Amino acid sequence: MIEHDDDTTGNAGSESPAEGSRRWYQRRSGKIAVTLAGALAVLGSLAFVGLRVPAKPFPAADIVPATPATIPLPPNLPPPVSRFYRTLYGEEIPVIEGVVISGTGTMRISGITLPVRFRFVHEPGHAYRHEIEVTWFRLPVMQVNEHYINGSALLQLPFGTSEGPNIDQAANLTLWAEAVWMPSIWLTDDRVHWEEVDEQSARLIVPFGEGEQEILVHFDPNHNLITHMESQRYQGENDRETSLWINTIDSWGIIDGWLLPEKTSVSWDTDEPWAILTTERIVYTEHGAAMGQA
Repeated sequence: MIEHDDDTTGNAGSESPAEGSRRWYQRRSGKIAVTLAGALAVLGSLAFVGLRVPAKPFPAADIVPATPATIPLPPNLPPPVSRFYRTLYGEEIPVIEGVVISGTGTMRISGITLPVRFRFVHEPGHAYRHEIEVTWFRLPVMQVNEHYINGSALLQLPFGTSEGPNIDQAANLTLWAEAVWMPSIWLTDDRVHWEEVDEQSARLIVPFGEGEQEILVHFDPNHNLITHMESQRYQGENDRETSLWINTIDSWGIIDGWLLPEKTSVSWDTDEPWAILTTERIVYTEHGAAMGQA
C-alpha cells in the first residue's frame, strides 16, 4: 500500500504546473471549438431552412377598386393581337387608370435563390413603383425599392442605388412589359401601336422619351394568349450593349375576376429564370389612387 501511494505521487509530481495548465487549455479549447462548430452548423441549417419557407403576400392595400370604363375593340389589329383581346375582353376594352399587383415568388441574387413578396403599383403607361422584400421564415430581411416617374428611374438596393440612362431604358421596358397585367393599355394609349409579324407574334411599339422601343410579343395558337415577350434591355447602369430580356407568362388564371397572368418568370437570353412570380391579387383603381396610397 505504501509503495503504491509513492508511485502515484511520483507520477503526478512529474508533470509541471505549466504543462498541466497547457493540457487543460488544449482540452478546453477543443471543447469550445467543437461547440462553436456545432452552433455554426445549426445556424447554417437554420438559415438554409428559413430561405426555403415561401414568403407570404403583403397585406391588402387599403384602396377602393374602380370599375373601368370601356371602349370598343379597335379594328385592323394584327390577327394574333385581335384574337388575344377578343379572348381576354370580348368586344369591349377596359380603360385602366391605376393598378396594384401583389404576390410572392423567388428571385436569384448572386446565385442564391431567395423567397420574396412583391407589390407593383402602376399608373399604366406613365409610372410605376416596385416594393420587393426578401423574407426569412416569412420575416422581411431585405428590401428593394424602385420607381420610374417622369421618365426617370431610381433603383434602391441594400448595397447601393442605381440610376442613369441605362436604368431609365430598362425601366421603360419594364413599364410596358408589366402592362401584361393590364394589357388594355396597349390599345387605349394612343402613343402605342402594333405591327404585324406573323400568325403567332406581333411587334409592340411603345414610347420612350422622344423615341420609341419595341417588344416582340408571342401568342399561343391554341388559347390565343401571350406566351412570352422579348426585348433588348440593359442589365446594368454601365453596360455598353443590351441583352435579350425575356418575360414569360407560364400560366393564365382568373384573378379578382379578370383573366390575367398567374405565374410569370423573367430571364436573360437563354439563362434560367432569375425571377419567378405568382400573382396573388390585382386591384384596378382610379387615376392617381394607386401611386399615392398603396
